[in-house]
Amino acid sequence: MRDLVIVGAGGFARETAAAVSAVNDARPTWRLRGFLDDDPALHGTVRAGAPILGGTDRLADLPEAAVVVCVGSPRDYRARQRIVRRLGLPAGRYATIVHPSAEVGAGSVLGPGTVLLAGVVLTADVTVGAHVAVMPHAVLTHDDRVHDHVIIASGVRLGGGAVLRLGAYVGAGALLREGVTVGEWSLVGMGSVLLRDVPPGEVWAGNPARRLRPVQAPAEPDAEGVPTPAASIEELAVPRVVGS
Repeated sequence: MRDLVIVGAGGFARETAAAVSAVNDARPTWRLRGFLDDDPALHGTVRAGAPILGGTDRLADLPEAAVVVCVGSPRDYRARQRIVRRLGLPAGRYATIVHPSAEVGAGSVLGPGTVLLAGVVLTADVTVGAHVAVMPHAVLTHDDRVHDHVIIASGVRLGGGAVLRLGAYVGAGALLREGVTVGEWSLVGMGSVLLRDVPPGEVWAGNPARRLRPVQAPAEPDAEGVPTPAASIEELAVPRVVGS
């Protein structure tokens, strides 16, 4: 078993801890040491049965532990990218967590730091990048391509060949037509039915989904203060084939 720490202590972090427990029930894999969160008020408390060990600076005391970054919400879904940049860890330090009830089809690829929660389905030849969060019962179908730092909320359905570019956020229950593309850092609202491409940096919602407004800048700027260019699908960091 390898030591594991989860960065963040919010809802997604605790859901990931539950997924880790389920993985261990099926096959002992991870020794969860606890959470790391930079909110001092949380230090020394317990969440989901695991301690909050301190801030992210504590990683220096855990040089052999695997890491998974579990932060991000519709209010600031760039947060995970900022933390990954700040940590500066090699790809090999990041754990990929797949709940035992998730189905990962033949030819599918997952990048480091990605989490698939309970009931997720990747049907066949789905490419998922690094540090992607896929919430319960989302379905990704053949030839979908999901770039780094994307968040896919619960119950989302992607038609075949859909593309979610860097940092996109797809809200709970959204339906995406086959072949559509959601641009970098764009947000598709919960329950939306997306029938056409979304340009970068826009919020779309409704049935059929339409443009509402530009994405609002996060409260905290990126480390370099500039947007990050999208990686091509070939550049997704150190993917790991898990499909059978």
